[in-house]
Amino acid sequence: MENQIIDTEIIQLTKEDFSSDQMVKWCPGCGDHAILHSVENVFPNLGIRKEDFVVVSGIGCSSRFPYYMNTYGVHSIHGRAAALATGVKLANPKLSVWMITGDGDCMAIGGNHFIHTIRRNIDINILLFNNKIYGLTKGQYSPTTPKGHKTKTSPQGTYERPFNPGELVIGAQGNFFARVLDTNPKGMTAVFMEAAKHKGTSLVEIMQNCVIFFNKAHELITSRETRDDNQLQIEHGKPLIFGKEKNKGIVLKGTRLEVVTIGEDGVTESDILVHDQYEKDPGVHMMIARMMPPEFPVALGVIRSVAAETFDQSMMDSIAYEKEHSNIKTVDDMLNSGGTWTIE
Repeated sequence: MENQIIDTEIIQLTKEDFSSDQMVKWCPGCGDHAILHSVENVFPNLGIRKEDFVVVSGIGCSSRFPYYMNTYGVHSIHGRAAALATGVKLANPKLSVWMITGDGDCMAIGGNHFIHTIRRNIDINILLFNNKIYGLTKGQYSPTTPKGHKTKTSPQGTYERPFNPGELVIGAQGNFFARVLDTNPKGMTAVFMEAAKHKGTSLVEIMQNCVIFFNKAHELITSRETRDDNQLQIEHGKPLIFGKEKNKGIVLKGTRLEVVTIGEDGVTESDILVHDQYEKDPGVHMMIARMMPPEFPVALGVIRSVAAETFDQSMMDSIAYEKEHSNIKTVDDMLNSGGTWTIE
């Protein structure tokens, strides 16, 4: 049979190639719309065939995402997106797998799958929509709802301490953690690109607004009046400086971070902590990820990005080793290998 000629010319993709023909059924004003558009801007620029993308989700408002992307996708069950995404990647390691999840979907019912996916470091990209509430099921408190907040399931205010996703990821030995705002499409696009380039599990927490059940959940960080003193845009190799006048900074004193003002008490810019996202020791990354108002600003951008062996590559290496060294090549080899017994 004559060999088939395959056209290897790179296909130029556009945002429109990834736009689904399905009606987007999120509430007007929901932050999910901006996230969707940012992802549509990223996929065409990754140099990956359209057929090699898979979008996997669990259950929740965010989990309708696969319907709105013109790619292969799986809308799975509550809390099980990580398990499905892991299976897809192991079945076909060349695929670019994107897991879409929410703070309830992945850190409550899906918490165990979530932390073990992070620990194993399988090469998938996780976008965590954190609106600090259960939206699809109509306003119950979630694992990230602030303590004391009144919801349908906490009418007197929740008395549970909330998770900090970054702390959870780094504590589970995560190698890539970033945080972005749904109000900053340019920032989301840049960080999603960095996540896609990372080999291993990348987790991007998106501080996303639910206009119906927890409107302005991130107002202190996003409003024009307060954001300058409560946002810290971090970048590798640059000092951690923030504030409207760019005169505030973060310093490391012993084992603690502190906010200082440049020009006061002899503090100069050279005293400010310089961000190193590639530092293998997670100590400082953990402290940066934990920073929250009112004591600290919220760190936005790539907080941790460390190269490490991936689970899927280790599995493929193990399979290749066995194929090369094992005496058993076929089922017949196994049946005739001597490892048998007789039941009388």
